[in-house]
Amino acid sequence: MRYTVLTLFPGLIQPWLEESLLKKARERGLIQVEVVDLRAFGLGRYRTVDDTPYGGGAGMVIRPDVAVAALETVLPADEVILLSPAGEPFTQRLAEELSQKAHLVLLSGRYEGVDARVEAFVTRTLSIGDYVLMGGEVAALAVLEATARLIPGVIGDPESHRQDSFVRGLLDYPQYTRPPVFRGLGVPEVLLSGHHQEVALWRRKEALRRTLLLRPELLREARLGALEARWLAELDRED
Repeated sequence: MRYTVLTLFPGLIQPWLEESLLKKARERGLIQVEVVDLRAFGLGRYRTVDDTPYGGGAGMVIRPDVAVAALETVLPADEVILLSPAGEPFTQRLAEELSQKAHLVLLSGRYEGVDARVEAFVTRTLSIGDYVLMGGEVAALAVLEATARLIPGVIGDPESHRQDSFVRGLLDYPQYTRPPVFRGLGVPEVLLSGHHQEVALWRRKEALRRTLLLRPELLREARLGALEARWLAELDRED
């Protein structure tokens, strides 16, 4: 997989690529990440990249001629993605879809965003949540990480992907490790039993319970089996 990140602040992206699994994935050639400085396409002596908005208002807007000039130097690409609070929600299912692509371009906005005409030159506009950040770099990194970890070989155990939160529309089950008792809080007995089938059933039910408690709206589209549907009815009655 090849990624191209367009940003006014390359220094925010580079350190993230030099740590942990992303660094290893790059060293092994599983992913390639190019970071392009939008200011290199700025206009005039001072490399101007933004201007005041038509109609007035606070803040500055990234110029379309600057953003599109940068985009055109990195094409072709399978997807050109603008990160914006106005975009469609970025989900695990979308991460799975995008992880199958060969080349993703991620355009990070700044200030009050990019000129709306830039949207005609992208294939998707994505949002990582209903809030506003100082820029799109964090969102671009979120898309990069969420998709890169699904590429074969980036994470050592492929089974972990199938157990991820949101894969079936549910949150992941709660996890525990040593010590067995910490400040009076114990590990559920079933996890210490060594009975793998009982552990698997407990985990499925606890994933359902946690989703019902913390993110009940996810259950509307969750892919539930007959047993999980019965458990859900029982959990509803418990409430």
